[in-house]
Amino acid sequence: MPIITTIILLFGLLGAGAWIGLSLMGVAIGNLYLFRSMPVDNLLAQSIWNTLTSPELVALPLFILMAELLYRSTFTRNLFSSLEPWVRNLPGGLLHTNVLGCTLFALVSGSSAATTSAIGRITLPELEKRGYNRSVALGSLGGAGTLGFLIPPSIILIIYGVLTQTSILKLFAAGIVPGLVLAACFMGFLAVRSLFLPKIEAPVTTRAELWRIRIQGLPALLPFFVLMAVLLGSMYAGWASPSEAASVAVAATCVIMAFERSLSWATVKDACMGCARTVSMLGLIIGAAGFLSVSMGFLGLPQAIAAKIHAMQLSPIQLVIFLLLVYIVLGMFLEGMSMLVMTLPIVVPLILAAGYDKVWFGIFLVIVIELAQITPPVGMNLFVIQGLTNEKMSRIAVATLPFFFIMVIFVLVMAVFPALIAWLPTLIA
Repeated sequence: MPIITTIILLFGLLGAGAWIGLSLMGVAIGNLYLFRSMPVDNLLAQSIWNTLTSPELVALPLFILMAELLYRSTFTRNLFSSLEPWVRNLPGGLLHTNVLGCTLFALVSGSSAATTSAIGRITLPELEKRGYNRSVALGSLGGAGTLGFLIPPSIILIIYGVLTQTSILKLFAAGIVPGLVLAACFMGFLAVRSLFLPKIEAPVTTRAELWRIRIQGLPALLPFFVLMAVLLGSMYAGWASPSEAASVAVAATCVIMAFERSLSWATVKDACMGCARTVSMLGLIIGAAGFLSVSMGFLGLPQAIAAKIHAMQLSPIQLVIFLLLVYIVLGMFLEGMSMLVMTLPIVVPLILAAGYDKVWFGIFLVIVIELAQITPPVGMNLFVIQGLTNEKMSRIAVATLPFFFIMVIFVLVMAVFPALIAWLPTLIA
């Protein structure tokens, strides 16, 4: 009965248009009143306080602020012209700028929507002007934009690490290899897909001239590598915690923007306001999620659902496929953060019992949340691209479908070869 009531309350509140955080909190309060007849005020206050005062969460607003600043920077706008000479002669040509641009921005962003928006506003007009297939351009942006959640620093991995008490540093390390491999898979698909598209002729240049253009464009790429070295290098060298590294990276971003004369009080004000809005929304969701987990524990829901799934006697691979299908269905109706916080208390014990660890499952969960980003009708990346292009949602969703299947296949490869995720985090003490 509590399970049915939880589902009815949750979808009823979400369907009525209530905020996600308030919906999660309402479900928790309703269940405790109905099935435990207990006062919830003290429990609610203590749960939210314990969740939101976690030291690891300090990094969250700092990474978001850095992404907001980068979104308004000059060197982000120059990204396309810097990448263009490096990819113009590859099969697929300038379509690869979507993937490479999103990969670079993801290295210093942490947000899928921010990555998609920042890169899309630069690359899509250029690709259309040069005659590239619009559908493939939209699809590659939607697929590659999801890398903002996987490649560190990742907002989702920070929240997952806090809620599951997993090392954020190890989660960041675990996201590097699959993020880069997934980007390579996207580029491989674009190379093959280009064989069936009208050929776009690259500008005719000599080898020496091409290298001169490439070298001239490197200064626009340098800030990304500087920030990556400051952010990731300081963490993995043991010089700084994720929160300390994030604060230094924000300062470095401001210095770079000041050097390029794109830093102003108006820019800082807009970035801070954008950060405040995002952090407030995430704080409400995270606090409500912590309270929902506590209430579900009181009701014994995670144990009951886990027992039913355990009774199915699924092998580890079958369990992964089952969870993948469940998350794909949930992703059609729920935003990725909601899926994360709602399902953790139930699925983490199942995954650990199947022989996978929490670091591996963190990467699995990020990728299925990425799938939700390009799954209609609530895929966030689809809405971002629609806002940039005014294109029909149905066309954008169809364009991203190949990248959806690439990620599904990648998840199955991860399940068969978990060492793909595990080897780099094991190098961190």
